[in-house]
Amino acid sequence: MGLFQTIRREVVTISTLMRFKKWTEDIEPDSTNLVADDFERVVDKYPNNVAWRFEGELTTYAEMDALANKVANWALGLGLQAGDAVALFMENRPEYVSIWYGLTKIGVVVGLINHNLTDKALAHCVNIADAKLIITGADQDEAMQSADGLFEGDPKIWSYGGRAGEDLIAALAATSDARPSREHREHLRGKDLCLYVYTSGTTGLPKAARLTQSRTQGMLRSFIAPCKITSRDRIYVTLPLYHGTGGLCGVGQALMTGASVILRRKFSASQFWDDATDQGATSIVYIGELCRYLVNSPPHPKERAHKIRTGFGNGLRPDIWEEFLTRFNIPYVCEFYGSTEGNVSFLGFDGKVGAVGRIPSYLEKSSFAHVAFVKFDVVEEKPVRNNEGFCIKTLPGEPGEAIGKVGDDARTRFEGYNDEAATEKKILRDVFEKGDMWFRTGDLMSKDEDGYVYFIDRIGDTFRWKGENVSTNEVAEFVAKAPGIATANVYGVSVPGTDGRAGMAAITTDGEVDFDTLYAWLSEHLPKYAIPLFFRVQQEAETTGTFKYRKVELVKEGFDPETVSEPLWYYDPETDKYEPLTPDAHETILSGAVKF
Repeated sequence: MGLFQTIRREVVTISTLMRFKKWTEDIEPDSTNLVADDFERVVDKYPNNVAWRFEGELTTYAEMDALANKVANWALGLGLQAGDAVALFMENRPEYVSIWYGLTKIGVVVGLINHNLTDKALAHCVNIADAKLIITGADQDEAMQSADGLFEGDPKIWSYGGRAGEDLIAALAATSDARPSREHREHLRGKDLCLYVYTSGTTGLPKAARLTQSRTQGMLRSFIAPCKITSRDRIYVTLPLYHGTGGLCGVGQALMTGASVILRRKFSASQFWDDATDQGATSIVYIGELCRYLVNSPPHPKERAHKIRTGFGNGLRPDIWEEFLTRFNIPYVCEFYGSTEGNVSFLGFDGKVGAVGRIPSYLEKSSFAHVAFVKFDVVEEKPVRNNEGFCIKTLPGEPGEAIGKVGDDARTRFEGYNDEAATEKKILRDVFEKGDMWFRTGDLMSKDEDGYVYFIDRIGDTFRWKGENVSTNEVAEFVAKAPGIATANVYGVSVPGTDGRAGMAAITTDGEVDFDTLYAWLSEHLPKYAIPLFFRVQQEAETTGTFKYRKVELVKEGFDPETVSEPLWYYDPETDKYEPLTPDAHETILSGAVKF
């Protein structure tokens, strides 16, 4: 990097950090300024601005606040008070935010539950929040019926547009829209609980991450400065509102600045550019796979006719990063790294392809003093310790687990989950000295000489084969570039008679995949040990509600054609190409006759 580029990079870094500090400097555990105060302040400043653009209807800030006031007064009428919990189980719609915002006006804690859940998983999320009542939407009747009898404490059910419980719309119509007294929350501070946001549950039942008032404020405000959002912007949100990225960070970009949210019930690749262009979107919120879906979609007449100037999200992989920006004429995106509950986060606001953020040397011992990257044993799935029993920091460019020292301020606190055992699993003790305590991200990351931070893989997704570590994300990037392949989800499977796990890829296609030449093509791009030995061809990739690939079920099903109904292929060393994986071939592999 030349001197001019280096100077420009540091100017961008410092100016962005100054704007970021302006938006976040009052967020502290002992602060008396709460989430509802932030909302009410913006409402009072921009009452006539459009807060929501949804399915042809516009909602002003004043109208949003009026509904929130009704919700607060209705809840007070039911006897709810600060500290009580309510489960919100509703589809994407503007009323979703008004409901949880209204409940925060009186200090009620709200559990934002994945609207795709059913049965035991749904009941589990309600129960671990100890919810006194459940608010559902128009689309949740069947899901509620599937969980009937599983809810603990017999919480009352209220439905906004559905038939699962009492009529919430009618109840609110008869309730005052006057703003309730702040006395109902005046004893609360930034460290008090505001929301429960649940993990996706890709490896088991969801966990309820505890979001304090200050943590929620941080998420609502974090991406205003990097994306230079003003009251004139329109932020296009297609992600679920129960998730932190769309429902807090994306919504907050607008509702903390007087801007407008263009909301969609769910993401649609075919409708994305129509919505973005016709509704005048200037900013987008993405997940990496959302970007991949768009890149893999046929050309759209409006894909470059929009006014989008910025956006933010995570998981935008290097293999499609530049193509996404170039093809769709998007000048800038801010890739970030972070978790709802964790204390390790990065913002890649200078546009470095592949980087999730940067730790400048002059901030390493101040703003990022609580962050470290430690050597990690992927076989034992735990950090490496030296002879004295302490963890070892990685060298520049060396992968290691990212960890964050737990402290008392807003940036370093770890509130954990409602499950004490789950919380303890995320804590690493005696890391660099006796008695210290660090949050485990569960992610392998690396930092280069310039301080840029790169995401490598989730721990558990990285596996060993032929004595080498294989990163599923890195392999998937190259597999997805192969002719005819649209998406690739890579994971490791056990093969009898071998050590470690062999690579397998569940793929979707956008053309004809030539399995006769695929192995040779992959050999040009990947080391032999990293090339998947098995392929599973799916009609549609299996993802969570936030577009994360599901792997646990795929690992369990493995490569058994009696279990998997979809086409399977395996690498045959004798023919040096992929062959159909028939029941006979499966038996041959299990017998150890195939020497991988």
